[in-house]
Amino acid sequence: MGTLVYGESGRFEIDDRTLAHAKIAITTKLRRQESFLLNWSIPTDQGSGRVSLWLSPAIPLQFLFAAPKPPELNRQWLEALERSSHGVRGMVLLREGEVQEYLNAAGAAIAP
Repeated sequence: MGTLVYGESGRFEIDDRTLAHAKIAITTKLRRQESFLLNWSIPTDQGSGRVSLWLSPAIPLQFLFAAPKPPELNRQWLEALERSSHGVRGMVLLREGEVQEYLNAAGAAIAP
């Protein structure tokens, strides 16, 4: 289990594979000086609920991983994270199993 460290005191546990994909999508936006919301749901086994963070290049952010090696990245997952960041909810941390359904729905929404 990895940890997303937000600012000076916010610590959020996120599995390493999801965190690795989020890291790429988030840093891509921050590198462009874009601020945005990052949202995810807390699983019921961890107490339920939702988290929303305002991410800005001015706010310190760390990605701490438990695994010593980075996972192989799923390009479609990265695309889904990037696409979701342009919606009113901001970037939504989708589970890998939700990616294809999200991309299919997003493609249908922008088709003429």
